[in-house]
Amino acid sequence: MTKKIGVLRGVENSFPEALLARINDEYASSDVIAEFVAIDAVRLGGEVAHDVILDRASHDVPFYRSFLKWAALRGVTVVNNPFWSSADDAFVDAAIVHGLSLAAPKTAILPHKQRPQFTEAGTFRNLRFPVDWPGVFADIGFPAVLKTHDGAGRRGATVVHSAEQFFAAYDASGTACMMLQEVVPAEATFRCACIGRSDVLVMRFNPTAPAGRRHLDVPTEKLPATLKRRLERDTRAICKALGTDVNVVEFAVQDGTPVVIDASDPVRDADVASLGEDNFEWLVRATAAFLVETALESKRPLQWNANGLLKSRA
Repeated sequence: MTKKIGVLRGVENSFPEALLARINDEYASSDVIAEFVAIDAVRLGGEVAHDVILDRASHDVPFYRSFLKWAALRGVTVVNNPFWSSADDAFVDAAIVHGLSLAAPKTAILPHKQRPQFTEAGTFRNLRFPVDWPGVFADIGFPAVLKTHDGAGRRGATVVHSAEQFFAAYDASGTACMMLQEVVPAEATFRCACIGRSDVLVMRFNPTAPAGRRHLDVPTEKLPATLKRRLERDTRAICKALGTDVNVVEFAVQDGTPVVIDASDPVRDADVASLGEDNFEWLVRATAAFLVETALESKRPLQWNANGLLKSRA
């Protein structure tokens, strides 16, 4: 029986198109095919066309996220798990990294500046006021970055160098949930792609280069073997702890030690023009191999316990 891999894509083109071509060209003899997901209204009793779905879009679209959760409950292997992805945020990621005893920036999550929609004053009776801002500043220090707690695309990120700058940015944050994080002075920056919680690609990254050139305008000298092994080891540990099968982890190297500055970005830019040919080829090859292996191991349907909750695969 032919196994089907679906790709749920957003605005990107080069990566998902190359991924489908790679699977359909190189794995045709394995009785596996890949295609883009096509959905409209989703009915509870409907059927899912795919055995495996790679999610590249649901972080921005609640409809997609609910569809993927439903598909997972119907026995589809969704990469990454949409239930964990819904619970994931940058503050939780930082807490998990801290729990792994890996180097991470000092971080604090902050109360909303303005009440979120559909809340009222009584909702926040648990909040101690005034906030201990002197204690927060003493712990985190300056410079620091104020950013949304979900960390998506670094939206709303502002580097602040003083309490005055912090309050100006915080006052403008509206109803967003923000966190304040120590800025780590970096000797070098790396983004490490991890596929299947095992295969790791260490990529140099230049945050000061123009957008679209940050993987290209980088040093060309060979990476020291000990640093490369440390980056690979820490990346695998993070992905296993987070339960992410496809992820990109960002590190800032400080005094020779990799510091985790972004533990989870599973839909990081994968365009060939910005990654470069070598990085792009590795990502397409590794992702295709993982998805095909996952599809061939997929066993549907699911078993359910007496409460109707997901129990295990048959």
